[in-house]
Amino acid sequence: MGSIDLALVWAAIICFAVFAYVVLDGFDLGVGILFPYLSKGEERDQAINSVAPVWDGNETWLVMGGGGLLAVFPLAYAIILPATYPLMIAMLLGLVFRGAAFEFRWRDPAHQPLWDITITVGSLVAAIAQGMTIGAILQGIDVENNAYAGGWIDWLSPFSCLTGIGVAVGYALLGATWLIIKTQGSCQAHARRLAFRLGIATVVVLAAVSAATPFLSYDYWTRWFTMPQVLLTAQVPLLVAICTGIFFWSLRKGREVLPFLMALAMFFLGFVGLCISIFPYMVPRSITLWEAAAPHNSQLFLLVGALFIIPLILGYTAWAYWVFRGKVGTEGYH
Repeated sequence: MGSIDLALVWAAIICFAVFAYVVLDGFDLGVGILFPYLSKGEERDQAINSVAPVWDGNETWLVMGGGGLLAVFPLAYAIILPATYPLMIAMLLGLVFRGAAFEFRWRDPAHQPLWDITITVGSLVAAIAQGMTIGAILQGIDVENNAYAGGWIDWLSPFSCLTGIGVAVGYALLGATWLIIKTQGSCQAHARRLAFRLGIATVVVLAAVSAATPFLSYDYWTRWFTMPQVLLTAQVPLLVAICTGIFFWSLRKGREVLPFLMALAMFFLGFVGLCISIFPYMVPRSITLWEAAAPHNSQLFLLVGALFIIPLILGYTAWAYWVFRGKVGTEGYH
């Protein structure tokens, strides 16, 4: 294992965990964001039942991504967390209140409108906080002597607000396309209409973020627009355009699964674009992967554990989705 660059291996593992979280928890956060646009009663009941069996398991990947960052890239963790503490606190509170509302919605029907509002607010706060964290990292973090040197609200900027809105809109799109798969009747028809509008909004926001990012730093500009790498990076927006075309075609043709897959593909390509912009930094323009990494023996020890844990998580996640496959009804899970 001495010849293997473990920092790169762990960066790939953490990227996988983060993207798995976006894929899995993104759509159930999106369902929560869409709650006010669904009619009370059958539509909202179907929407909740589509995520009730799996939402808590989806958050496993968030724990793994954050835990991996702490264990394997402790210097990056020690810089990024202080720079984004308000966002992290907001995200965790949003997830906690949303999770509690999922449980209480069925067990306390007298206050169901309150729990519905809590689901929406919690989902929206968590999504916006995650998006603003991405923006805060991309725009750069003040670092001096390997420590965070900025202020309490340095994360707040027009760009981070744009990325926060972008992630919330994108999650709502994932939620709408998930409901197309899992629901039927009026709820599915409503989800199709919402998916069309959210697809347009997602493409607009993705284009805005992509256009703004190169102007944050000359490094970003050179990665995207100088030869010869532009020959590779240009494939990302091209693939986004292709996926967008297939997405709207599949909606028009009444497909159920394909819109969700194309929405995931757009998220994946956005994630690839993010990696292109910041690699090889863990803290852009300040700390590289190798500077942030824990000692080699620590990385190796943790990798052995990860090789057991990751297949286990993948296995029980796949089993849960298989058990609860198919369309949902309107009765709550107890």
